[in-house]
Amino acid sequence: AGTVRISTASLVLALLAGLAAALLRLSGAPVGRAVATGYVELIRNTPLLVQLYIGYFVLAPVLGLDRWWTGVLCLALFEGAFAAEIFRAGIAAVPRGQSEAAASLGLGGWDTQVLVVLPQALRLMLPPLANLAVSLVKHSAIVSVIAVVELTTEARNIISDTYLSFEIWFTVAWLYLLLTASLSAAAGRLERRVARQG
Repeated sequence: AGTVRISTASLVLALLAGLAAALLRLSGAPVGRAVATGYVELIRNTPLLVQLYIGYFVLAPVLGLDRWWTGVLCLALFEGAFAAEIFRAGIAAVPRGQSEAAASLGLGGWDTQVLVVLPQALRLMLPPLANLAVSLVKHSAIVSVIAVVELTTEARNIISDTYLSFEIWFTVAWLYLLLTASLSAAAGRLERRVARQG
């Protein structure tokens, strides 16, 4: 349950952060582009474990965040940087004529993105976004290093009581496999449904 909660909260925030960063990178505002590019490059080129330690030991005390939210935000920002590139590539793949047609009909920039560009880009973005969600579930195990209660933390606690290392880690691997395979299957069904509607 802990892993599902952490992964779900992180995924929602990662998608929001990724979409915001992608739109900023595609915008005409130099400052917005610079901020979004800096965020994406910094996060993608530093290890998640280092980011988690910085978040927990440096930022969390300043911002008053508990362990759970520190783990969620670090995961969200890390995966959000990769989501930003997925969103940016998907939006860029939509022919420019679509935006021009929307503008000729009187739609503003925001309405054009939400009503015209993003629905078309969604079909292209679904497979990599599904992979991102699966990756996030697997990466959620790393929050155990700051003692956030999730599957890996519970496994360590059980092993310390029972000394059944092989059996427990095998079970943990099986549970992660079950979770990620179910997520991949659900994403595949969603992708096929979107393709049929398109």
